[in-house]
Amino acid sequence: MATPSAIIWSNNQLQLLDQRILPVQCEYLHYDDPYIVADAIRAMVVRGAPAIGITAAYGMVLAAQQLKSSPASAAAWHLALGPAREALANSRPTAVNLFWALERCDRVVEEQGNGGQVLQALTDLAVHIHAEDIQINQRIGDFGASLIPPDSIVYTHCNAGALATGGYGTALGVIRSAHRDGKIRGVFAGETRPWLQGARLTSWELMQDGIPVTLAIEGAAAHLIREHKPSWIIVGADRIAANGDAANKIGTYNLAIIAKHHGAKVMVAAPTSTFDALIDGPQIPIEQRPAEEITHSFGKRVAPENMVTSNPAFDVTPAQLIDAIVTEHGIIHQPDRIKVLAHLAEGKRNNR
Repeated sequence: MATPSAIIWSNNQLQLLDQRILPVQCEYLHYDDPYIVADAIRAMVVRGAPAIGITAAYGMVLAAQQLKSSPASAAAWHLALGPAREALANSRPTAVNLFWALERCDRVVEEQGNGGQVLQALTDLAVHIHAEDIQINQRIGDFGASLIPPDSIVYTHCNAGALATGGYGTALGVIRSAHRDGKIRGVFAGETRPWLQGARLTSWELMQDGIPVTLAIEGAAAHLIREHKPSWIIVGADRIAANGDAANKIGTYNLAIIAKHHGAKVMVAAPTSTFDALIDGPQIPIEQRPAEEITHSFGKRVAPENMVTSNPAFDVTPAQLIDAIVTEHGIIHQPDRIKVLAHLAEGKRNNR
């Protein structure tokens, strides 16, 4: 049984699979307002960097649909769409795919805004980004699978699967391709506090595909990696810096340190749209989530009232702890600034 699509565009309306209630309920929410879409991204109805970018592109389509008349120039289009664009841009600051998708929408407005078909062009772009992401993930999966030795156990964190992307997944795309090739003996999925994406989403996705998965509490990671000797820790990313540092769900940095001590390798699987070639890791903005996510559990208080909290959504793993970054264009072994920038430049040349 295949994992349901996280994002559906049908009859000029956006449908998002509500990932907050999976796996107990499988329910789609319907959207025709870009501001409500921004709220849905912030509230984690949809999550995962590629999926956020796709959703933002559809949000810009909805913003164009709301206009009662067509602006007369590209500048007027930018002005009319500006408030919705800002709301979408402010929804999740760490996920660079969000800004990548919005910038592609900006270019469409520039190209079509002076008498062109902006709404149709934005719609075509969003549909293209969605379909393109699935193809990209499949290439990432195949490149990553080439690094997995036979009879492997692997460990993954958070959810970088079909639910976090247009479909197939990045980290889980690698696992899917390696399982297809007969290389995967088992997968450990870390539970991923406080939203439990590993427990609720990754475990569910892998079970849907018949891939053997064991759910693990996060505090057991060092013990499990020492005892079971996974060949790779495989994760996605929300932003990869020019120097090869990678921001991913909080707890990834911990895993990379543990892996280094115990001889496991670390793979970051992400499309090139996740790279930010203008900054280094220390400059990546880290989103702070609401205190209630850790002071409460399923609506019930589990911490003292007025508790001071720290709830960063992401951490940054230094490039020195990463053995391979896998993109749709291939593999960056032992990433550093020179290798990352060369890889991105080669990818651009190949796309011409």
